[in-house]
Amino acid sequence: MNDNQEQKKTIENNPALIPGMKRFSHEAMATTYEIFIVHEDEKYASQAANAAFFELERLELELSRFEESSDITRINHLPAKQILRLSLDAFECLKISHQMYHETNKAFDVTIGPLFNCWHEKDGSARTPSQEEIEKASKNIGMNLLELDESLHAIWLSVSPIQMDLGGVGKGYAVDKMAEMLREWSIDIALISGGFSSVLALDAPPDTKGWPLSLSNPSNRKQIIAKAYLQNRAIGSSGVKKGGHIISPRTGHPVEGKAASWSSAPTAAVADALSTAFMIMDLDEIEKYCSNHSDHAAMIILDDKDDSNQNTIKRFGSWNEIEFL
Repeated sequence: MNDNQEQKKTIENNPALIPGMKRFSHEAMATTYEIFIVHEDEKYASQAANAAFFELERLELELSRFEESSDITRINHLPAKQILRLSLDAFECLKISHQMYHETNKAFDVTIGPLFNCWHEKDGSARTPSQEEIEKASKNIGMNLLELDESLHAIWLSVSPIQMDLGGVGKGYAVDKMAEMLREWSIDIALISGGFSSVLALDAPPDTKGWPLSLSNPSNRKQIIAKAYLQNRAIGSSGVKKGGHIISPRTGHPVEGKAASWSSAPTAAVADALSTAFMIMDLDEIEKYCSNHSDHAAMIILDDKDDSNQNTIKRFGSWNEIEFL
């Protein structure tokens, strides 16, 4: 191996060694967002990153259900059969959510709040609800309970109240909008991450096959599943934290049999939504979805440890940017 090859291998194993790379971070949406930029002017790169983080803060004010003045809070207090006009970003997030709800046969649903609350006490601790509670909560979930008016950028509810939370798509949407802001600043070689759940790569650094990433098990960060070399592509991840669970909007009960999922898609918002949906969809559904959507891919860790303490990993669609360990 010559010196140039050795340098490339070292960079692939440690992205911090990419020449000219600058790293910036910011706390928002209850996680840490990071931007990695390759640019010769550190001051300019910093200004571009700050512009992207400013966009992130603006989106949090519009999309978070914890912000009293956000559009999502207004929707959660909206009486039935009353029209509410939304900001462009809130409307676009709901359009994506509506699309993913139907494409995944209701596996992805941002109105799942009532069901989620059934399985948690007010302090966040777990509880087991009665079947009657589950059935009652299920009456107020489903994207079919709302209508979107494209011409007015407005929403209309058939029942009230609903409890909407864009956590499964909002972080990815913010990452996409941050990428747009970097492009406006003529920053083309960059990587953006929203915590562990959403990553979007722009153009690859020079002399690399993509931004080097390690994919770790969301339920066990020390377990590295694969190496990714990402460019102009997004990866989303979801997993069951220790002692936690993911509620299926279809059944109203916790999902069983999966420990984690990854999705690959052209945008971070869609990858974010799909990683959640893939935790709920069965394997045949996931395979069919990826067959019908050639630009999407899935990877699932089944919760089926055998005597060797190893989980089964299932892959669907094309993972050309991945090297599996």
